[in-house]
Amino acid sequence: MANAQPHLIVFANEKGGTGKSTTAVHTAIALTALGHRVGMIDLDPRQRTVTRYMENRAETARRRGIDLPAPDFAVLKGDSIDALEAESAAVGDNRDFLIVDTPGRDDAFARHMAARANTLVTPMNDSFVDFDLIGQVDAETFKVRRLSFYSELIFEARKTRAKADGVSIDWVVLRNRVQHHDARNKKRVGDALMELSRRVGFRVIPGLSERVIFRELFPSGLTLLDKGHLGDLGVSHIAARQELREMVSGLALPTREGASSMDLLGAA
Repeated sequence: MANAQPHLIVFANEKGGTGKSTTAVHTAIALTALGHRVGMIDLDPRQRTVTRYMENRAETARRRGIDLPAPDFAVLKGDSIDALEAESAAVGDNRDFLIVDTPGRDDAFARHMAARANTLVTPMNDSFVDFDLIGQVDAETFKVRRLSFYSELIFEARKTRAKADGVSIDWVVLRNRVQHHDARNKKRVGDALMELSRRVGFRVIPGLSERVIFRELFPSGLTLLDKGHLGDLGVSHIAARQELREMVSGLALPTREGASSMDLLGAA
């Protein structure tokens, strides 16, 4: 499926701690494991979470003498939009997908890439603290009162993009860390997301729960896709693999014909 222009997936949220890097890495590894040519750019040269994850992964492969699928990746080195464009062109050359992980703050480079995205993924924790990034709710009724600055920004970027080249950015809001034990909060956040999605036009899909396994895997650079290298998986880990399957499927990416998240994870 290699094209001159790769399908651009941008993980963006101006808040930190929402799981951007974890979901970006797992998506990149998933697509690579399906046989796609994948490039990845880390737009946060200070935190470098994606870069460290990929470095840890390469070191584990070397130390254990195993082959671990991984995307080609780069960390942003320049300090201009032109430098970013050059980096994107180099990493995305002859790739099926180019995945971009952005900083958890307002960032000019992140805005630029979000406006260019084919798929824009905004992970958020399942709370009104994180919801406030995209919309504000009434304190009594929890109904949406207004769009946030970020929603307005993406809404305008999507309109501009559609007029400029006819491309419709698929904006996906990813619900991470859903608290299953707090059914009332879960429903309130879910209802507010559905109301806002009808106004703004994003899709809502399930993400990853707060599971220790994701933090534990970081030092080795392994992911839940690395079957055969993780040892025996407990019940919680198997549940996490199912969440990952649903997340990859929910992104609805143009993967190769016949490929699915079932190929990656097998039966839960």
